[in-house]
Amino acid sequence: MFTITKKDPQSKARTGVIKTAHGEVQTPVFLPIGTKGAIKSIAAEELKFWGAEMILANTYHLWLRPGDALIAKAGGLHKFMNWKDAIFTDSGGFQVFSLGKMVKVNEQGVKFQSDLDGSTHILTPEISVQIQLNLGSDIAVVLDEFPGFPATEKQAELSVKRTTAWAKRAIHEHVKLLAGSINPGQMQWGIVQGSTYKHLRKQAAEEIVGLGFKGFCIGGVAVGEPEEQMFQAVNDAIPHLPEDSPKHLLGVGTPAQIVAAVALGCDSFDCVIPTREARHGKFYANLKPQDGEGYYTLNIMNEKFKEDFSPIDNTCNCYACGNFTRAYIRHLFMSDEPLGIRLATMHNLRFYLNLMQRIRENIETEKFGEFVTQYKEHKM
Repeated sequence: MFTITKKDPQSKARTGVIKTAHGEVQTPVFLPIGTKGAIKSIAAEELKFWGAEMILANTYHLWLRPGDALIAKAGGLHKFMNWKDAIFTDSGGFQVFSLGKMVKVNEQGVKFQSDLDGSTHILTPEISVQIQLNLGSDIAVVLDEFPGFPATEKQAELSVKRTTAWAKRAIHEHVKLLAGSINPGQMQWGIVQGSTYKHLRKQAAEEIVGLGFKGFCIGGVAVGEPEEQMFQAVNDAIPHLPEDSPKHLLGVGTPAQIVAAVALGCDSFDCVIPTREARHGKFYANLKPQDGEGYYTLNIMNEKFKEDFSPIDNTCNCYACGNFTRAYIRHLFMSDEPLGIRLATMHNLRFYLNLMQRIRENIETEKFGEFVTQYKEHKM
């Protein structure tokens, strides 16, 4: 399922290949977010053309609308959204726990009120498995309890205990139903919680590994904790996960955070940053080659870009940079023209996908050690 092709001699970074029922995925990899079965304003053909090999879809949102049963009737999410490559689905747990006061948790599962219409639903490990099997994703994540930040040690302990108990139930349900599902090749990955407590990250990792999963997610990070604590949580978990297994870091992150996490041994990432920031006029741009490695961000609605007739990024060959100026794109945003958001989304996704390609190339040529020490965000 996962083959390591090259190891970096100066860090834990590596390149590899994840084999799924809908094709191979080169790692390290970034997964564009298709929350509701669509990447914001982007067509599947465009993503494929830019080099995307796997996307993430959201179990919670697709369950509530249009419903996993309807998607199953359409032949699964691949057919429903016309995406022929790999799909990764989360468990839905993060979105449920993010509802705050509308959530009640017990050993059975989670009872909550929908943020769409206030209706009451119950999400259990078994139901999460059933939804993801109806979606037909290639990688499905088990339901976990997300403790949030800050979390007391007692809260984190309970989260680890429930996550392990729920994972056992999810495995049983997956084994029972997989053969008759839309995608019998679906893989199920475990998730490691433990908040910011080193001994709990170790405990959680060892318990989840003991259940026999072949792939793992590191969860409960990038939820408000200081960056150094986020990286420490990753570092506390990874040594207790099998080296030859793929490791996904949930919800991370900025370009600099991704580069640093690759050095710690993470193989795949998902994050709303490139698409969410695009909707607010924030663009990511590379430094010029003579200025070294790294990137900067610019808010296109800033007054200084009103008469700036240069492209967003001189190093980029995306459609936005190849055809339009900063002044024009600023005009689109100031005029509330939807094309502005689409161009920003195109550019930011290309930036992230190109970054992953650069990471892979640097690992393959044994230059990643130098790359990771230099790569950071610069203020412009």
